Amino acid sequence: MATGRTHRPATRSRGIPEATVARLPLYLRALTALSERSVPTVSSEELAAAAGVNSAKLRKDFSYLGSYGTRGVGYDVEYLVYQISRELGLTQDWPVVIVGIGNLGAALANYGGFASRGFRVAALIDADPAMAGKPVAGIPVQHTDELEKIIKDNGVSIGVIATPAGAAQQVCDRLVAAGVTSILNFAPTVLSVPDGVDVRKVDLSIELQILAFHEQRKAGEETPAGDGALPAATPRQTSADQGPDGDVPAVMPA
Repeated sequence: MATGRTHRPATRSRGIPEATVARLPLYLRALTALSERSVPTVSSEELAAAAGVNSAKLRKDFSYLGSYGTRGVGYDVEYLVYQISRELGLTQDWPVVIVGIGNLGAALANYGGFASRGFRVAALIDADPAMAGKPVAGIPVQHTDELEKIIKDNGVSIGVIATPAGAAQQVCDRLVAAGVTSILNFAPTVLSVPDGVDVRKVDLSIELQILAFHEQRKAGEETPAGDGALPAATPRQTSADQGPDGDVPAVMPA
């Protein structure tokens, strides 16, 4: 099996829009569930409903993959699973390092969804000397002094930052200098990276603040007429706003 160093997905070179790329994991999750139930084919309407998008958007997305389905039959489930997995780069092994093994980092290390989708946690790294050697999710934690060597030895191109905000940029700089070109950032700060490095950001506090805004608006809608409250628009939630596994938050560009 190839590693993440030897090949990168061709989505950008093939001109697939970023919005379509963001929906591919949703389709893959729905298709995987169908595959597990031994469902051979699925219509665009059924798959769109399972993924939480409209069928016209789904058909447009699949046209970028060169998959148009068969009229009266629908889409071949197994072939679409393969096609989307290939486009997302999930048919190869992606070694990943997690830096910052506090509560969040440990939870990420124990998350089983990574391995099932081709992401192998190659190493856990922390700056606390007391953590060195302690097993988390069956993997011994290594000190940050070894970061560059770990990246090189494991051919890592994807790094996960789960450190406090104050340490995140320095960790990011070291990851990039060591050869990491994609970063998933859980630290509550904006990272500065050079061209050619992709950063995706997960900030749970921001998501909660957005939900609080919507709750306030809904409370305003319930205010009786004559109380002076302005009418509020009802927020719309779509499955595209959810992570591909439901229990993992969706990410946004940093």
